[in-house]
Amino acid sequence: MEELIKLHSVTKDYGGNKGVFDISFSIARGEAFGFLGPNGAGKTTTIRMILGFISPDAGTVSVAGYDAFSERHHIMKNVGYLPAEINFFPSMSGNDFLNFMANLRGLSDLSYRNQLLALFDMDASVKLKRMSKGMKQKIAIVAAFMHRPDLFVLDEPTSGLDPLMQHRFNELILQEKQRGATFLLSSHNFDEVERTCDRIAIIKSGKIMAVDNIDVLKRNKLHQFTLTFSDALAATDFISHTNYRIVSQSDAQLTLALDGDINDFLKDLPDKKIINLQSDKLSLEELFMQYYQ
Repeated sequence: MEELIKLHSVTKDYGGNKGVFDISFSIARGEAFGFLGPNGAGKTTTIRMILGFISPDAGTVSVAGYDAFSERHHIMKNVGYLPAEINFFPSMSGNDFLNFMANLRGLSDLSYRNQLLALFDMDASVKLKRMSKGMKQKIAIVAAFMHRPDLFVLDEPTSGLDPLMQHRFNELILQEKQRGATFLLSSHNFDEVERTCDRIAIIKSGKIMAVDNIDVLKRNKLHQFTLTFSDALAATDFISHTNYRIVSQSDAQLTLALDGDINDFLKDLPDKKIINLQSDKLSLEELFMQYYQ
């Protein structure tokens, strides 16, 4: 599969352990790639290098075979970018801004723009300075999508949107994926990433902790089980004689996390007065927290 975005041994060091350090990953054409990490982990720095806004101190960043910094003029015309911090011209209306962006891109057919405004129930005639955070976010989304680029780079795209609009946005991503578009999605919304992305990278303190398919990452991290005992005394006795990490307990039921061989764990259970055993599926948020605990 063709690699559209490729980072190899990239470092951008701002000093004081701020920046990114020797990071490598690639994103295939047509893939939706989630980028997870807390504030200050290096997500925005990485995105700025991919878009050619800043150059790395070491390593290489390429998009569609072009150097992301020195040849960024070949890249930006076919990118839909949504920054985490949006700055508009306050005197403009939403329509003024979208017309400005359309002219900048040489976009004459505005039919898809109008479809997007309808999708998000948006009245773009309102002055930007009078718009709420959610309304401004919708305008920014329309500006990023209306020229139907092949690559989308989205930094916290649903910030300020209500659940209904978040759902419509997720459906929009899936629709554009079917068209063949590629996505780099940086988000704190785990449900959004899990619903739309094929793979994820987890970044911590400027270093990549994991890059893989979401389901593979879940299988390779802690397993979580909920056990129901015959009575609360049996559950308490199990806790007192085990080294497993107990997540929670409620009377005769407890949940534990297992980092090790599942077969050894199952062999340890037959005489423990267990009447039910359930393997719990980790959410993406639980998986993420395991990397940060």
